Amino acid sequence: MSGTPRDTHGGPDPLRALGLDRLRRRTSMKWRTYPEDVLPLWVAEMDVSLAEPVVRAVTDALALGDTGYPAGTAYAEALAAFAADRWGWDGIAIERTAIVPDVMLGVVEMIKLVTGPGDPVIVNPPVYPPFFQFIGHMDRKVVEAPLGPGQRLDPAALEERFREATAGTGRAAFLLCSPHNPTGTVHTATELAAVAALAERYGVRVVADEIHAPLVAPTAAFVPYLGVPGAERGLSLMSASKGWNLAGLKAALALAGPGAADDLARLPEEVGHGPSHLGVIAHTAALRDGRAWLDTLLTGLDTNRRLLAGLLAEHLPAIRLHPAEATYLAWLDCRALGLGDDPAQVFLDRGRVALSSGLPFGTGGAGHVRLNLATSPEILTEAVRRMAAAVPDTRAGS
Repeated sequence: MSGTPRDTHGGPDPLRALGLDRLRRRTSMKWRTYPEDVLPLWVAEMDVSLAEPVVRAVTDALALGDTGYPAGTAYAEALAAFAADRWGWDGIAIERTAIVPDVMLGVVEMIKLVTGPGDPVIVNPPVYPPFFQFIGHMDRKVVEAPLGPGQRLDPAALEERFREATAGTGRAAFLLCSPHNPTGTVHTATELAAVAALAERYGVRVVADEIHAPLVAPTAAFVPYLGVPGAERGLSLMSASKGWNLAGLKAALALAGPGAADDLARLPEEVGHGPSHLGVIAHTAALRDGRAWLDTLLTGLDTNRRLLAGLLAEHLPAIRLHPAEATYLAWLDCRALGLGDDPAQVFLDRGRVALSSGLPFGTGGAGHVRLNLATSPEILTEAVRRMAAAVPDTRAGS
């Protein structure tokens, strides 16, 4: 399974389309949480102009008054075509899909299908903070199996946790983040097949959050969890929301492997009432007609990754940048700067740059920050300049 050549004729780089003045007119969380003198490079929203096919699809629906409840399988069909084209994967069976409100609420519903109150759910910290929050809110127990060397999955740690988790009730789930947030790690087919084998050996049910799947760098290839041998009893959540910046247009898809079809069939009907009809329309248009836009975005993100590496090497060489293969997030190890467990607070207070604190990401997060590089090169450059100015010269060097 390998990536296909990308069409680079998607128009101008969407990351360069909007200036700071226009971005500050936005009313979403990214631009309203902090005062105007703060550069926000934290929450996972991109500073982009939207793909024209998405704008057209939503505008046409509004003109028609097509603002009712979602119906049909167009979203699943668009995702299946996208998966076949981009990932060489034809494993999406439309009858084994369900529309859910968004990926995290879909994760909640999938975990409810395969575990009960008090059952353990294994995660790989440092990992997306809502994993901890949502698991706790549904009365499940979080069990950590930290990432290993190179910020990759650790089979030994996973096996130990799988064995412990199934020694009691015998029911447990593994919430897999693929690609991984915050590190941008793209799990290989070999790594995922090892996960599937361990899950089958110990009876652990895998639920894969694959929301960042469209955002893989040209040097890597995304492998769907349900596409590896042994993953037939797995469940997956996918969405166009991260790839096309559609978080405010709620919609996602739950996918079941052949051995999990009966589980997905037990999904309560009311869950399907949660997605936005306009969201489904937007996501379908993105997957079907927004691929050229995505290609241009991926080129811009790749440019920004190189820019960030160069800026840090010049201005903050003590920061260790984990090389990301996916997402538009950068995981920065700031421990050598001597700023304590929460350097994000220092960069905010002294530099007026908002980054995500590493602490809520669990084990391995202390002394780290997550930076959102899905912005213009100018804003990214200014943010690093401010970060450097916030650190005493005696600590900024290597």
